[in-house]
Amino acid sequence: MRSAMVLRISAVAVVVLFFAGGVVLGQPPAGVASGQEVAGWFAAHGWQVRAAVWLWTVEALASAIFLGLARNQLPVPHRDVFFVGGVTFVAEQAVSTWILAGLSWHSAQLQPETARTLLDVASFFGPVLNGSTLAMLAPVVLLSWGKHPVLPRWLGVVGAVALVEQAVESVVTIFGESGFTEPGGAMNLQLGAALVSIWFICVGFGLTRASDAEPRPVGEGAGPAVSATG
Repeated sequence: MRSAMVLRISAVAVVVLFFAGGVVLGQPPAGVASGQEVAGWFAAHGWQVRAAVWLWTVEALASAIFLGLARNQLPVPHRDVFFVGGVTFVAEQAVSTWILAGLSWHSAQLQPETARTLLDVASFFGPVLNGSTLAMLAPVVLLSWGKHPVLPRWLGVVGAVALVEQAVESVVTIFGESGFTEPGGAMNLQLGAALVSIWFICVGFGLTRASDAEPRPVGEGAGPAVSATG
């Protein structure tokens, strides 16, 4: 199978697994919920939490494939910024899932104060993740603009919309207190996640040069690795 096809499949897999995990998990307690409510929720939804964590664990493999192949299509130094953003994206998601899985393990012994505090920590996965998504978005957007764009302009337009939203979201949700703008709330996990997911799939299909082409050594030349008309 050509690497270009693997790139597309992995992009779709990342999005499908991410949202499948969210559907299985359901809606965790909001920021206004008491510690007792949080502890009770994890006691009642332990199986769903672990199932979601498993889906997100598999997603990490799909993400690694996607990031490795997508990076190979970008020129230096853009590909390195993109890759660093992607690696931190996977790492931050792993930390968040560790906390959620841990809360679901001995839920009968979970103290309300501990439950509330740890869920608060896990909830900041959304706001902090914006830094990683911005690092992935920015170089791809830059490569699609200018007099002689390296990537298709439509990919830059989609990326620019997501980039602006992620930049605003990073401020709003870090300082948000409740509701739509609270850390780990709907702005993070619905609006922002939807826009970035659409962009992921666009990247998978927009990087049209076959991924199995011979990669250039890092630092050798600065010409584009992809053609906007390829």
